Amino acid sequence: MTPAEIEAVLQLAFIQCEALLCPLTKQQKQILLRVLTELVTSKSLQSSTDADPDREAANPLDELTPQELGLLLQFVKEQEEQDRSWKIELLNDWLYNRDSESVQFLRDKYGIQWLSRIKPVHLAQYLDAQTPWDGLKLKVGDRIEVSNGLWEWVQENGPCRREWFPCTVVQLSLRTDSDVSDCNCVVRFDNGMEYEIQGIYEWNRYNWRWAI
Repeated sequence: MTPAEIEAVLQLAFIQCEALLCPLTKQQKQILLRVLTELVTSKSLQSSTDADPDREAANPLDELTPQELGLLLQFVKEQEEQDRSWKIELLNDWLYNRDSESVQFLRDKYGIQWLSRIKPVHLAQYLDAQTPWDGLKLKVGDRIEVSNGLWEWVQENGPCRREWFPCTVVQLSLRTDSDVSDCNCVVRFDNGMEYEIQGIYEWNRYNWRWAI
């Protein structure tokens, strides 16, 4: 979960506390927000570092029916086209008790705990399969893993094997030249070093993947 998503979930919890006549103080709210953010962030970083390069993590989207999956993916695509975070839109609906229309079933049937398990890598498994090279788009702050194939020659079955390194997207820039356009991406590794990836979607999609 991103910091914004964590805050949205906590705001919902704070409202429920007030409804039960057990409101939290401003300081208590700040402590909860800080601790939960640090916990989720550190867990995310650790799982990215320790993950098996050939891992196949369980995808929570597999729990949806085909119809439910189709509705959710369509909702995600619509939010992506408007440059919105689909998850934050849902959390805001739940926070203010608004009808989420076609994806209302997510709140009624699955709830916040299930929603918090969904990561970009899970959506990409379905979206990339539907529309190759035009799936889920990166945003500044996203966690991904990049292959050493970006800067050195690697072989699937050779002495120089493919390795994966966790990093954070810090900049995205679209370059348009005549009828050709591509997107360059700057990532920052955990040691502070930065690296620019040209054609992140167009010809270097093979060299990065979403972090778990």
